[in-house]
Amino acid sequence: LKIKGEPVVWTEEYYDVLQNTIGGGKPKMRWHFGHEGWPTYRPEGAKEDVPVPIQPEEQSKLIDALQDQKTVLYKKLVSEVAEARPGVLELMDEGLGRPDVAMGICSAATKAGFEQVVNSVVQEDRLGRFDVVKAGDDVDKKKPDPMIYNMAQ
Repeated sequence: LKIKGEPVVWTEEYYDVLQNTIGGGKPKMRWHFGHEGWPTYRPEGAKEDVPVPIQPEEQSKLIDALQDQKTVLYKKLVSEVAEARPGVLELMDEGLGRPDVAMGICSAATKAGFEQVVNSVVQEDRLGRFDVVKAGDDVDKKKPDPMIYNMAQ
């Protein structure tokens, strides 16, 4: 992807700002492109760049394609390297073992990406013991908006 001939790059610092102000991957992309300009890109195997999308339908199609590709890459990365931080699974098990504590997981990730993390890290047997599990696809507004937490109550 290129905007005005320059590669699209989101630094860790820039993504941190987006993560804390704009919920969801697609809205982040739409915001960025709306402020920085819409990109050109070259699909795999193509000889020429696709022109900058002008119509809203073209822009949505590009964002959908980017989100799909991001999910593929994310799932691959998670399956290869993701692991729980020290003590997290033990803390989960402690809470899940207490009948007086309601346990839930809320993630802004897409359901496909979320399922990959859960299956790789949390694992299905533990997941089945949670009282509520919500992914970003379950709500209209993504974190940092509290909608997913309010829905989980």
